[in-house]
Amino acid sequence: MRPEPKARSDRLSRGQPSDQEARSKLSPGLHLVATPIGNVGDLSPRAFAALSEADVVLCEDTRVTGKLLGLCGIRRPLLSYHEHNAARVRPQIIERLRAGAAVALVSDAGTPLVSDPGYKLVRDAIAAGIEVFAVPGPSAALAALIVSGLPTDRFFVAGFLPTRRSQRRRAIAELAPVPGTLIVFEAARRLPDTLADLAAELGPRQAAVARELTKRFEQVRRGLLAELAAHYGETGAPRGEVAIVIGPPARGAEQPSPDELDQRLAAALESQSPAAAAAAVAAATGQPRRELYRRALALQGR
Repeated sequence: MRPEPKARSDRLSRGQPSDQEARSKLSPGLHLVATPIGNVGDLSPRAFAALSEADVVLCEDTRVTGKLLGLCGIRRPLLSYHEHNAARVRPQIIERLRAGAAVALVSDAGTPLVSDPGYKLVRDAIAAGIEVFAVPGPSAALAALIVSGLPTDRFFVAGFLPTRRSQRRRAIAELAPVPGTLIVFEAARRLPDTLADLAAELGPRQAAVARELTKRFEQVRRGLLAELAAHYGETGAPRGEVAIVIGPPARGAEQPSPDELDQRLAAALESQSPAAAAAAVAAATGQPRRELYRRALALQGR
């Protein structure tokens, strides 16, 4: 078990110029700064410098970012920028950038612009001729991907799925044909239900549930989606931040023909409802459950 890191302000600030000198060296423009996803020791020296030198730090929640800056001994003005106030605040930020300000944008954790409204600010800054700089670092999506044991050559970050089940299943069905590993974020309390929906829609795919990455109690549980759904359905929702990584559709595998699917569905419909028949055939073939359900309804009507 790794010990939690101490505040790193003493180590990170060694050799740093004075506050006035440091601020004068940060280029005017929008600086996209990655922050730790849990372990404060993951804040890079360059990110530390950017946050120390910025004229203002834009953040989703000033309490979260204020705590991080406090641990690192950084004192800078904070301005809340999130999906609910972005449209109102964005023009003000662009004006400050036009005037030559050095602005740092962070998310609550990890790399900004992934599942947050930051891309609209970047888009408007570019349109206004303002320089945009990346200060790369921690990313929850990449951290979960590389420890999952699943293919990393192609992947798709789906972010958070809809909270309503019907909408969530529709979104999962749309992701089914993506020819790469899927990365999904989810609130821990919804994990059992979401895994069950993923298993029903995507069939027997390998997956991993990554929880509390880089923190003291980090855990990665791997298995088929149905196995993971059964485990968390029995044990209940875990605590902490969760990312789900799902393997891609089988490559090179022979896909069942439409006639074969109809035959399988017709056989299943003899003893099961259309929904149950679709779920059974999806589990056997790896085909999207939603499409199979439509075919089952058509067959039943026929």
